[in-house]
Amino acid sequence: MGLDIELGVILAYAAGLILLYFVGWILIIPLKYLVKLIINGIIGGILLFLINLLGGAIGLHIAINPLTAIIAGVLGVPGVILLIVLQYIL
Repeated sequence: MGLDIELGVILAYAAGLILLYFVGWILIIPLKYLVKLIINGIIGGILLFLINLLGGAIGLHIAINPLTAIIAGVLGVPGVILLIVLQYIL
């Protein structure tokens, strides 16, 4: 009772494992960017809310509209800082 495994089967198995590794790697990289974008969006939205809530005491108000939401969502904290600077400039 021997193990008669052909070389072609071993090579096909190895090629399948390598292909599976590369497909997993290709799918994981965009998932990292998506998770980072979601986290930036949550942090940016919370910061916009807090600035509008606490900034009323010092006269700072940033209107929450689609443009400011996109800027704060994509850029996160630097986007909110950019909106504050633009608010003072304009």
